[in-house]
Amino acid sequence: MTAYRTKYLFSAFVVIGSILSVLPSSAQLSASVRYKFNLRPDTSAHSIIDDSYSSKLLAGVSNKPVIDKADAAFETDLESELDTHAGRKKVLSYLKELSANNTGESNYNQAKVKSYYKLANVFARLHLYPLAMKCFFKAMVSKKDGNNLAPAAPDSLVSDTTGRQLHLNSGLLAINANDDSVFVNTPVQLKDKKEKKSKSITYNRILNTFNDGKKAAAYALLFHVKQPKPGKPTVFVRANTGHTFITLIKYNTDSSSVSVSFGFYPKKDNIFSATPWEPETSGTFKNDEAHKWDEVMGKFITERRFKRILKLTRLYDGLEYHLSKNNCTDFALQAASYAGFGVTNSKGSWPLGHGNNPGTTGQSIIAGGIYDNDKADLFIDFDENLK
Repeated sequence: MTAYRTKYLFSAFVVIGSILSVLPSSAQLSASVRYKFNLRPDTSAHSIIDDSYSSKLLAGVSNKPVIDKADAAFETDLESELDTHAGRKKVLSYLKELSANNTGESNYNQAKVKSYYKLANVFARLHLYPLAMKCFFKAMVSKKDGNNLAPAAPDSLVSDTTGRQLHLNSGLLAINANDDSVFVNTPVQLKDKKEKKSKSITYNRILNTFNDGKKAAAYALLFHVKQPKPGKPTVFVRANTGHTFITLIKYNTDSSSVSVSFGFYPKKDNIFSATPWEPETSGTFKNDEAHKWDEVMGKFITERRFKRILKLTRLYDGLEYHLSKNNCTDFALQAASYAGFGVTNSKGSWPLGHGNNPGTTGQSIIAGGIYDNDKADLFIDFDENLK
């Protein structure tokens, strides 16, 4: 046995012993949390639906209910409708009917906003992120010219102005035939199943997704966290350190949309790469469109911010991965900061290292430790049972 191999084997035993010594005796590999509709309040409670916002939202608006008992019963049983083509068609028909009279947004009330938010939760859990953010957009309302209500989002086609929100034509984000083909005609599943392994993706592939030759109507970013132990600030569970990644969405004026979910990963140069005793290694991007998550935050952003995030992605292309200083959470947090939001607590420690990590970051979202520089509405979704 060479001295080189002896050195690394000795290091491995030392670090593995250190890791095992700090793990709780009950530690197990994390399993993904099933999304439970009937046990989980919609996450509007964490964002735009609070007492102060609701009072402003409902001022000058008719008190006529828009969600009757039949609708309420349907919403609580959404999961059962997803298994069949007819059921998915029924869900989307319900969404279209909900949106049918929203030309002037004059009949918004709290019940309708909550319904949109619930549907946004559903589509996000199905990884249908463009449709999820459309529903979230429908839920975002603000006052304009006194009692006239209109959906609000940052203007996507002008230079960024801090704290400024310009009204966007809601017709450009209407539910349309493209959504039918994506949702209704594609089998979907919320039940636990084996997660597909994320495959490598290049920066050019990410960039070319958005160079589709179509005029943009809006942009959005989502920030996803998969904790090693859902609902706990645990930094690692054995070899599981969790993952943080982002989704970028471009909506076009022809009602189509394109999106990519991706994260920054270590490219293992050897067995010890991206470990506490050899934290630095080559970095790479991977396509995380099928990656599970425990917490997500989303926001509509300006074209300027969207381009800054793409520039950040280009800078990360070929950049070295470092377990403590430049990991998946570091990349995603920086992208979110360019979008104007983030979490207040994201750092933790582990044997021979410390830094931003999915366990602490996800727990900060659950605890409400988030910020938004624009004081705008954030889409936030996580299983209430994790609190």
